Amino acid sequence: MERAWAIITGADGGMGREITKAVAQAGYRVIMACCNLERADLVCERLKVETGNEEIRVEELDLASMASVARFTHRIREQGKHIRLLMNNAGTLETGLHITEDGLERTVSVNYVGHYLLTRNLLPLMGEGSRVVNMVSCTYAIGRIDLPDFFSRGRKGEFWRIPVYGNTKLALLLFTLDLARRVQERGIVVNCADPGVVSTDIITMQMWFDPLTDLFFRPLIRTPRQGADTAIHLLLDEETGRRSGTLNVNSRAKRLTDKYLHHPQMDSLWQATEEIVSPWLQ
Repeated sequence: MERAWAIITGADGGMGREITKAVAQAGYRVIMACCNLERADLVCERLKVETGNEEIRVEELDLASMASVARFTHRIREQGKHIRLLMNNAGTLETGLHITEDGLERTVSVNYVGHYLLTRNLLPLMGEGSRVVNMVSCTYAIGRIDLPDFFSRGRKGEFWRIPVYGNTKLALLLFTLDLARRVQERGIVVNCADPGVVSTDIITMQMWFDPLTDLFFRPLIRTPRQGADTAIHLLLDEETGRRSGTLNVNSRAKRLTDKYLHHPQMDSLWQATEEIVSPWLQ
């Protein structure tokens, strides 16, 4: 019987590497979807040795470019692979306003719109038992979706990295809830994971208050493996595969209020995102 395929974005980073390792050890063929190919190739070779799984490979994917996402999904679709697991793990925390070639604020593109397009284009390759896991963050709680400013600036007014980051994580949470309902009849499971505060490359020391923030949060910071645990649980645990449309913290489903389950902008966000990615939908 042919082994199933898993796709993991940002698979060369801290949590991405841990997720890739666990999925490979579980016997999956793994596609590491990464933008830094040199680093990803090195990680890939190490993981092959550590896991004993030779069916791990790197494919280029830049979530800041919708054309790159479309090229990636076209290659995968041409190969006709059945995708059992899709882990939308990659993320960025921009320190300033950077606009992509598609006119999107870069944090919004990498954290949300790119993953939206990736998932939409891969859905035809998924079926009964397939799982999609989106990596969110506790910052969704401070998120706001101001349309249309959300896409072009991240928020109304001046750029601030943490609020913009939180906005993208709220958007990803709403996408999770909405998508779970839309694909329920196909037997596709969609959930999201909150890893907590994790020591990864996304944390920088480029603002004056960063050392103070680091000092405050240091006792709470988790290792990449600890941060990855909830996502790994959602991808591989048999019992977890029976629930969909949930936010998970510490490998347990967290109760969401109606504020999120019936968010007034859920439908409008879906429609606005569909319009943006429509030239690249396959």
